[in-house]
Amino acid sequence: MNIALSSPSSQRTLLSSTVLVLGILFIAANLRAPVTGIAPVLEQIILSFELTATQAGMLTTLPLIAFAIASPMAAALAKKQGLEISLFIALLLIGLGLASRLINSVIVLYIGTAIIGIGIAIGNVLLPSLIKRDFAHKVAVMTSTYVLAMGIFGGSYAALIIPLAEYQQMGWRLALATYGLLTALSLIVWLPQLRLHTKPSKDLIDSTKQSNIWQHALAWHITLLLGLNSFFTYIMLSWLPSILMEGGHSAEKAGVLQGAFQVSSALPGIILIPLLAKLNDQRILTFSLALLAGFCSLGLLYIPEFAEIWSVTLGFCSGACFILGLSFISLRTHNQHQAASLSGMAQCLGYLLAATGPILAGALHSYFNNWSAVLWLCALASTLCAVFGYLGGRNITLKHSNCKQ
Repeated sequence: MNIALSSPSSQRTLLSSTVLVLGILFIAANLRAPVTGIAPVLEQIILSFELTATQAGMLTTLPLIAFAIASPMAAALAKKQGLEISLFIALLLIGLGLASRLINSVIVLYIGTAIIGIGIAIGNVLLPSLIKRDFAHKVAVMTSTYVLAMGIFGGSYAALIIPLAEYQQMGWRLALATYGLLTALSLIVWLPQLRLHTKPSKDLIDSTKQSNIWQHALAWHITLLLGLNSFFTYIMLSWLPSILMEGGHSAEKAGVLQGAFQVSSALPGIILIPLLAKLNDQRILTFSLALLAGFCSLGLLYIPEFAEIWSVTLGFCSGACFILGLSFISLRTHNQHQAASLSGMAQCLGYLLAATGPILAGALHSYFNNWSAVLWLCALASTLCAVFGYLGGRNITLKHSNCKQ
């Protein structure tokens, strides 16, 4: 149920609905690529500003910290300004951050990256509420569609960033900033929605009031499943090209494989969403996928010549565990308020845990001067993810867990 007195979805024409869907896909296109596009050119950025690996890891960690801090504020912004204007603000922030990459300053690069993170956080939190409002009977289809769009745009950008940087010696700075052209187009496509000022759904606002959700063991299982999955995923998003280059692959191929990782992470939604309805529980499925991700991490270390297989499979397993974890938020709760509270807990702690990944990976690489320890860390995180995925995949709810209701 929305706070707004009526949903505008019932009043939409076919044309306005099409424009809305197009706007949602354009927003989705901006929710991953501006952050993950850094990884293929990270070595060039390190050389340009003489950064340590730990300092470079901060470039992908800053957005995650922004996610954790800004996500609870997104609902308050939407309550005051409405969903449509808030999403427009999110795009403006992303565009501002991308434009700042034209400035030859490491401080501005960090600030711009944090601004991008805030914009993406707002989009991540509010876009599902918009879909729930206007596509109540097609939530699964719309969600998997916009997640797929995130993966395709993020993956394509990662694959093209090196050739783009090398084109007429454009350089990494201009290559990163060019994504702002798509953001500008997204702002134009979203303009027709600004005549509306609908409020977010009540469950989204209630997600900032986390009640006693922290007392439930099952809530921690789901939170740690999502957090550990994001932990190793963002290590890969940040450092996979560098890992691949150390394994003997060219910078261009490393960028393509990182793009393949991102695209494949979006594909599980097409398979898993219809499959979930047929499973009594998801223990074995979640456990197997997370364990396979750990195996692929070690495959990158010990059999790097099969990097194509490891990268695509890692992306698929990462995306599958993420979708399963999000599904558990609904499957393991009794009502929308409990689900919103669990979502807030998982989102806050999950992003904070994920934020440590790229920095820790950079520090380990600096200490050992190779990626072996990092890949073993990813394998360990995936194994723990498998354990918590097994626990979270049981066909029980928070009420029936061993913790006090």
